[in-house]
Amino acid sequence: MTDCRTSSHGRRAGSSFGAVTHVLITGGAGFIGSHIAGTLLDHGYQVSVLDSGHPGAHRGPLPAEVAGIPVRRVDLREPAAVAGCLPGVDVVVHQAAMVGLGADIADLPEYVSCNDLGTAVLLAGMAAAGIRRLVLASSMVVYGEGGYDCARHGNVRPAARDAGDLAAGRFEPGCPRCAAPLTPHLVSEDAPLDPRSVYAATKVAQEHLTAAWARQTGGDVTALRYHNVYGPGMPRDTPYSGVAAIFRSAVAAGQPPRVFEDGAQRRDFVHVRDVAAANAAAVAAAPDRPGWRAYNIASGRPATIGDMAAELSRAAGGPPPVVTGQFRLGDVRHVVADPSRAAAELGFRAAVGLRDGLTEFATAPLRG
Repeated sequence: MTDCRTSSHGRRAGSSFGAVTHVLITGGAGFIGSHIAGTLLDHGYQVSVLDSGHPGAHRGPLPAEVAGIPVRRVDLREPAAVAGCLPGVDVVVHQAAMVGLGADIADLPEYVSCNDLGTAVLLAGMAAAGIRRLVLASSMVVYGEGGYDCARHGNVRPAARDAGDLAAGRFEPGCPRCAAPLTPHLVSEDAPLDPRSVYAATKVAQEHLTAAWARQTGGDVTALRYHNVYGPGMPRDTPYSGVAAIFRSAVAAGQPPRVFEDGAQRRDFVHVRDVAAANAAAVAAAPDRPGWRAYNIASGRPATIGDMAAELSRAAGGPPPVVTGQFRLGDVRHVVADPSRAAAELGFRAAVGLRDGLTEFATAPLRG
C-alpha cells in the first residue's frame, strides 16, 4: 500500500492555484456530475462536460446538455478521444465511474475497465496536455468497515463478516482478538484502506493511480471520499443505485422500503448539493504545495439505515419500512466519517440536514 494518505500539506480555502478558469467534468451528465456542473457555473467557471452514457448511470439516452453545457460523449478508455478534450483545461473533476455493489461477480471486468483503466488513460492524457490539477471522486468504501474500539484492546479492525454469522442474524462485528462487542467511532482520512467489494477495490486503485501521477508529474490531487450521497436526479431501479434511490423507488410504487439486516447499520447521508459544494471548494482551494490529499465529504450527522428509510417513508406518506434480515456480503456494518479536515482545509461544511433533505427527496424526480 502506498503512503500517499499521510501527506501533511493542506489547502487554503477560497483561493486559487494558478488562474483556474476552465474545469472539465468527467461523468458530468450523471447524478453527481450534473449537480457539480451547475454549481461550478454559478461560481463563474468555464465548464466542459464529458460522459460515456454508460447504462449503469443512464438508462435512457445521454442528454444533449447539462445546465446549458453541451455534453460530449467520450469513453475515457479511448486515449485519442480523451486527448481531444483536454487542450485549454485547467483542472479536471473526475466523476466518471461505475458505482455500487453491482449485480454479481460478472461485473468485475467492467468495474476495473471503467474505473481504473479509464482513470489511467485520463491521467496519461492530462500529463501529456500539461494539466496538473485533479479533483477525484473517491468514496467511503475505501475504508471497508469504519472505526471500532474494544473495551479491552482499544482501536481494532474487525475481520470481514462471516456469511454464517450474517445468516444467523449476528450482524455486529466482534473484536478480532477477543470477540467482545465493539463500539463504532468516527473514521478519519488516516484510517487504513480495507476495500471489501469490487467497487471498493477499484476506488482504492484510483486513489493509488492518482497519487503516483501526482508524484511523477508534480501535480495536485484532491480526493473527495463521498459518504452516502442522495438527492434529486439519482438513478432509479438499477443494480447500481444507492440505497436512498432504491427506497425512494419502493415508496413511489406504494411499497415499503425493504431494509437489510436489522436496520441498525450506521451511515452518513450527505445531500448531493453539499457534494457539489465540496467539489467547488476543492477547485477553489490552493495547496501549500502540490501532492495528494484526501477528504471525507460527509454531513457529520450519522443515521441508521432503518431511521433513514422510516424518515423517507414518512416524508412521502408511504408505508413504513420492512426489516428483512437479508444481507449482502459486500456490505459493511458501520462507517461514519470525521468531516473536520474538509472543514479546516477546504472550508466545506454540509448545509442540508437529513430531515430537510429527505423531505425534498421524497417527491423529487429520479433519473430514468
